[in-house]
Amino acid sequence: MRDIDVRPERPGDVAAVHAVNAAAFETDEEAGIVEALRAAHAVILSLVADDAGTVVGHILFSPVMIERPGSSLVAVGLAPMAVAPSHQRRGVGTKLVTTGLDALRAAGERAVVVVGHPAYYPRFGFAPGASFGLRWEGGHDEAFFALELVPGALAGGGVVRYRPELSP
Repeated sequence: MRDIDVRPERPGDVAAVHAVNAAAFETDEEAGIVEALRAAHAVILSLVADDAGTVVGHILFSPVMIERPGSSLVAVGLAPMAVAPSHQRRGVGTKLVTTGLDALRAAGERAVVVVGHPAYYPRFGFAPGASFGLRWEGGHDEAFFALELVPGALAGGGVVRYRPELSP
């Protein structure tokens, strides 16, 4: 497999990002979520995986709110992530996640949460949200994970609320 370049999404990538999200999932719901987050100006980071000029993967990060008694914390939600079926199980998703997390660390973000496959996200350092005292407003806590980019950032736990474009 050729080297896949992971880079920031560009305005000319919009149609290709839609196509990758629509192809990677059973419905085009995730593609619609990406468009809704863009329209709401609620994108912290959007990256594409580019294979010789063709977008074959996409990952998006948006703000989430962690509500605690008497306070709240803004963190980052990872969702959605998609890889074209022709490029799945070839390391593209791993490269998207690691590049995204590195960029978020460099930007000074403190923590990331994700609702995803329990066998996939721990390899990147994600741990069950409950281990930080976190719970996801939508339930499914067995698939809810968190990662501190800054040690201690999630101390105190709380309830994680995604933007309305992603809400259950």
